[in-house]
Amino acid sequence: MTRKPEGELRRGWTTGACATAATKAAYTALLTGQFPDPVSITLPKGERPAFALARESLEGDRASAAIVKDAGDDPDVTHLALVGATLRRSPAGQGIVFKAGPGVGTVTKPGLPLAVGEPAINPVPRQMMTAVVREVAAAHGDAGDVEIEISVDNGVALAAKTWNPRLGILGGLSILGTTGVVVPFSCSAWIHSIHRGIDVARANGLPHAAACTGSTSEAAVQKLYGLPEIALLDMGDFAGGLLKYLRRHPLPRLTIAGGFGKLCKLAAGHLDLHSGRSQVDFDLLAGLLEDLGAPPEIIGQTREANTAKQVLEIAGAAGLPLADAVAAKARATALATLDTAETAVEVLIFDRQGQEAGRARGWPS
Repeated sequence: MTRKPEGELRRGWTTGACATAATKAAYTALLTGQFPDPVSITLPKGERPAFALARESLEGDRASAAIVKDAGDDPDVTHLALVGATLRRSPAGQGIVFKAGPGVGTVTKPGLPLAVGEPAINPVPRQMMTAVVREVAAAHGDAGDVEIEISVDNGVALAAKTWNPRLGILGGLSILGTTGVVVPFSCSAWIHSIHRGIDVARANGLPHAAACTGSTSEAAVQKLYGLPEIALLDMGDFAGGLLKYLRRHPLPRLTIAGGFGKLCKLAAGHLDLHSGRSQVDFDLLAGLLEDLGAPPEIIGQTREANTAKQVLEIAGAAGLPLADAVAAKARATALATLDTAETAVEVLIFDRQGQEAGRARGWPS
């Protein structure tokens, strides 16, 4: 890691980035007999970190490498965990096969972005590992038919400290990451930055700002309205920190934008949307669907659902505008928290691809 400026929180690397680097090192050794150490990879946004190997092994058609995860200053349960990759040759034409090794979980319930029975290695880490295998294969004239087994030492015990068991991810951790970078989670620093963003928007006389839970919703709402960068408030999980400050320092218009799961929590009255401090209320979703005229079997499926995504898919298949109803409830929470008529509020819900899924309007279209 690079040295951090004085007072700045140090960033780290995701389990997905560590698994990708371990994969590249192991595959290189499988083809050349030598482990690159340190091993460099390219992350989705172009960063090129280098990782030192903590463990390596080469035996016949099997190579293993492992890296100690550095989560920076983030209080991540996997900080200093040993993330490993073992690669074996697969039959010609089989391509890349992912396998859950010791400490990595398996998906056992629907509603996640992976099919039931799949190792809990999320889509972006899979893409990153696929990219390094293709890179190394091209450099050494190999077909790239390999089995990639990812492991995390002590992963079963670490997973017990996460929501994985409740989500039906059993046997260990998920391999996560969308950018490869862990941004330090500091409540006070993050909320402070939200307040400063509101101050800047007000100082520049902006008529409209957008508070977003993540990068997908931020990009979508910016495209929708053509907002300048200074109008974008990185709300993350801190809806309360945003709304309570706006109560005292109002803006004319506010768009709250995010994914369905996060905004389900706001709809239920939660102002902290972090998974460790609030959960989706499936009874609330069942009640909203009942109000929309859903049949009893859909109500029952909703109460027994594993994730908010699963409920949204059930509602969508039945032609029920659940995301609009959730957006309306989330808007009501926001208005009650603001307790002022000076800020007009709308709520937009976007799917994982950045497409609008639901809306509660705060002003004429």
